[in-house]
Amino acid sequence: MRIRIITGMERFHHSDIRRLLLGTIVTVGFVVLLAQCFGIPSFYWSPPPVKVSVIDLTNSNVTQVSVMNYINLSDDEEFVKKDLGRGNDVVISKEKVEFNASVIGRPNISLRKTKMVVESSESDPTSVMVMGKDSRNGNGLSVRRYKRRGAVVSISQMNSLLIQSFSSFKSPKPRWSSARDSEMVSVRSEIEKASVVHDTLELSASLYRNISKFQRSYDLMERKLKVYVYKEGEKPIFHNSIPRGIYASEGWFMKLMESNKKFIVRDPGKAHLFYIPISIKALRSSLGQDFQTPRSLADHLKEYVDLIAGKYKFWNRTGGADHFLVACHDWQGNKLTKKTMRNSVRALCNSNVAQGFRIGSDTALPVTYIRSAESPLEYLGGKTPSERKILAFFAGSMHGYLRPRLVKLWENKEPDMKIFGPMPRDPESKKQYREYMKSSRYCICARGYEVHTPRVVEAIMNECVPVIIADNYVPPFFEVLNWEEFAVFVEEKDIPNLRNILLSIPEERYIGMQARVKAVQQHFLWHKKPVKLDLFHMILHSIWYSRVHRIKTR
Repeated sequence: MRIRIITGMERFHHSDIRRLLLGTIVTVGFVVLLAQCFGIPSFYWSPPPVKVSVIDLTNSNVTQVSVMNYINLSDDEEFVKKDLGRGNDVVISKEKVEFNASVIGRPNISLRKTKMVVESSESDPTSVMVMGKDSRNGNGLSVRRYKRRGAVVSISQMNSLLIQSFSSFKSPKPRWSSARDSEMVSVRSEIEKASVVHDTLELSASLYRNISKFQRSYDLMERKLKVYVYKEGEKPIFHNSIPRGIYASEGWFMKLMESNKKFIVRDPGKAHLFYIPISIKALRSSLGQDFQTPRSLADHLKEYVDLIAGKYKFWNRTGGADHFLVACHDWQGNKLTKKTMRNSVRALCNSNVAQGFRIGSDTALPVTYIRSAESPLEYLGGKTPSERKILAFFAGSMHGYLRPRLVKLWENKEPDMKIFGPMPRDPESKKQYREYMKSSRYCICARGYEVHTPRVVEAIMNECVPVIIADNYVPPFFEVLNWEEFAVFVEEKDIPNLRNILLSIPEERYIGMQARVKAVQQHFLWHKKPVKLDLFHMILHSIWYSRVHRIKTR
């Protein structure tokens, strides 16, 4: 008798094998789907703590880093927020530091593009990942990338860039000619041939790069400029002015522009400039959490531009070169507009020349912190130079890397240096803050998360000489104002020598600067009904001035 041995595999029928394979495929697919949606659980990857060397920050402006026992495992390289629990503060002050960081695998974390909390020079010598508490987001923890700075663009170098821009940077050639273009070219010729003007009743020559050209340009703007405001777009993102808060500049301009009867035309064929009435602040606050990234905001702006480009011929004629927007937000600058509005005139608060702000093309928008829309000029004015007994004053939240360093170096160090962290927000403390500004010779305008700060305008309103500490910051109306005549610029690396720098300014020089602060004040004031040479007109003039000097014809 023959005995046949049946193997385990032979016991399965073909249909059973198919069911087994199908079940395996479904199971693997389900696991992959879970991993894509929720990340890889921590038990898949949990290496022991590793030692990380912080990059040498000797020549960097990053001076304080809060280091957590986690790594940033997100592929969002700009700004990532994670509720990651506790961490250990490590202060870095111009020296190489080593610390132990635990690399911990966690659920719901993607393993794409691994980035350390503080990257070593071997992995990325140009940046530092900083994780810490974000006061704007409660007690949540945040991860922020601080790029190591290259060469700082000084104010004198910015002056040179401005001069170069008039000859080197021009708008794209329009697809067809327009009578408005010819008018703008004629205006440019008239400005260049302006008669020599000295001090007038309204203007002090020392405040301006060229008072003759400025006065001629401003007069021509008032006589000739016509603006078309697009009606498309729904509130609250479009046509929605927000005249209060730290980003009030874009709201006040929108409100006054849309209600203006002198410059606005209903026929777009008669317009020299086209205004896109978008509020970046409203855009960010109106969209859901799923859209809270610069890229998604930029996509929303592009949708609007595509809408008006498809409906009207004007955007397509110039590639947007005769269009402009006015935006005041940390995120609005180069990231939101660099593609969609690369040819347009951008009036931006975040005027960082190292992050895509184009001197001579873009215009720097003042940051005005308006607490009462009914009384924008409240508390205007200050003491005389002889009554100002405080050398320098600063108080504010510890936003960014610079302010903590400023406070650490100068708080309670000298009796004439009133340098504080955040002051309480009760009425008495607010009054004390104003009194410090009105009683100080110099008001420190230190950058926060970004280069811009409302303290520049606050100082001018309180007739205090601004001391601007924000590398690569282009101050407002830079194309016409001679800022070095009424403000002091201190590079961030020179904060340890701040008091000596201020004391070295001769008394006569200070008195002249303070007088010029009072004279330039008229350009930084909002009025419910715009008046000549006020902030509304100066913003509009900067946009006009940029277009006049960049226009090309067929």
